[in-house]
Amino acid sequence: MRTLMGYIAGLLFGLGLAISGMTDPARVLGFLDIAGNWDPTLMFVLGGAVITTFIGYRLVFKRLEPLWGDAFQLPTRQDLDAKLLGGAALFGIGWGLSGYCPGPAIASIGGLTPPLFAMLIAMVLGWFAARRLSVS
Repeated sequence: MRTLMGYIAGLLFGLGLAISGMTDPARVLGFLDIAGNWDPTLMFVLGGAVITTFIGYRLVFKRLEPLWGDAFQLPTRQDLDAKLLGGAALFGIGWGLSGYCPGPAIASIGGLTPPLFAMLIAMVLGWFAARRLSVS
């Protein structure tokens, strides 16, 4: 049941990305182009996600345990280290250059284009490089 719920959550996430137009890298690049033809769509999608998460967490944590699991899996670390900051910087640079982050990139595989293919290859190579360097 837990695996099924994971698939359903992924489906909802992908559907939300598609409906909001966030699988189009031009939207992301338009959001980052504050000096040109700025597109605020991403700000509203992110705002909706923050509000949904804020309400959802408050409802979920009223329960003692999850519906389909033994315990909530929450992060225990709260510090900011070089690996986290470096990874965040690399993520942001890749997102800004390509217009894709991993979620929308995977959701866009059905309409594979050369830039998307290059981004996916770079993402997979980055995963392997991180594992080789023992960065986890």
